[in-house]
Amino acid sequence: MSVIVVCGVTGQLGGRVARRLAEAGTGQRMIVRDPARAPGFPGATVAVASYRDAKAVRDALEGAETVLMVSAAEAPDRLTDHFTFVDAAAEAGVGHLVYTSFYGASPTATFTLARDHYATEERIRASGMPFTFLRDNLYADFLRFMVGEDGVIRGPAGDGRVSAVAQDDIADAAAAILHDPSPHAGRTYDMTGPEALSMAEIAVTITEVTGREVAYHAETLEEAYLSRAEYNAPGWQVDAWVSTYTAIAAGEQDGVSTAIPDITGHPATPLADLLRRQP
Repeated sequence: MSVIVVCGVTGQLGGRVARRLAEAGTGQRMIVRDPARAPGFPGATVAVASYRDAKAVRDALEGAETVLMVSAAEAPDRLTDHFTFVDAAAEAGVGHLVYTSFYGASPTATFTLARDHYATEERIRASGMPFTFLRDNLYADFLRFMVGEDGVIRGPAGDGRVSAVAQDDIADAAAAILHDPSPHAGRTYDMTGPEALSMAEIAVTITEVTGREVAYHAETLEEAYLSRAEYNAPGWQVDAWVSTYTAIAAGEQDGVSTAIPDITGHPATPLADLLRRQP
C-alpha cells in the first residue's frame, strides 16, 4: 500500500488537505515540528521533522510514495529549508513530490517571494523525482484581511487584476492528486479562482457581501513603503508585502485557469461565495 505524506498540517492549507484525506478514509503520515500540535485525524500517523533537518526528513519520508510539500514559512533563508527538504526527499526515494508553489513563479517575478518558489521548482526538477507543481495565486480567504481599520485597502496595485483562489479549492485539488498522482506527473498547474478582479472590484464585493463599507486606495510606491514603516518589519518582508501589490499592477497575477474544475470536478469558488461562508 502506498504511503501518502502531508507536510504543513498545522497550517491552513496542509491542515485542509490532511482533513480531506482523513474524511476519505485514506491513511496518511503527517510531518510536524511539534507533535503536540498535530491534528488527531483517524488513520493518520505522525512523524517529527523540520525542513532543515535532513536526517529527520529522510527518516520521516522513509517508504513514502507521494508527498505534499507545503512551502515553508516566509523567511529570508527559506530556500535553505526548501533545498534541504527536497534533497532529503530524493535521498529517501520519494515516488512523487507535490509542491505548493506560487502563480507566476519566475527568477524575475515582481513578487519577490515568487522567485524563491521558482528556485525550489528548479531544485525539484533537478532531483529527478516525479513532481507536480501547484502554483497558487493569492489566497482569496485573506483578501478581507487586507482591509484596514478605516475600511480601506491600501496598496500599489493600480488597476491590475488578481485571480485569487480559495484555499478549500486548492486543498480539493491537492487531495485528488495525492490519491492518484500518476496522471499529474510533470505537470504545473495554475491554481486560480474563476474570475480576475481589480482591488477596487474586490472592495465592492466585500462591501456588498459583508455590509461593511470598503474602498480601495491605489498607493504610490513611496506611499506603500511609508504606510508600512510603522510595523518595523525587516526590509525583505516589507519588499514582499509591497510587491504583492506591484505584481498585480504589472499584470502578473491576472489570468484564469481551468485547473481547479479540471482536477476536482467542481467549479472554482467566486469571491462573493467564499465571503458568505466566512465567519
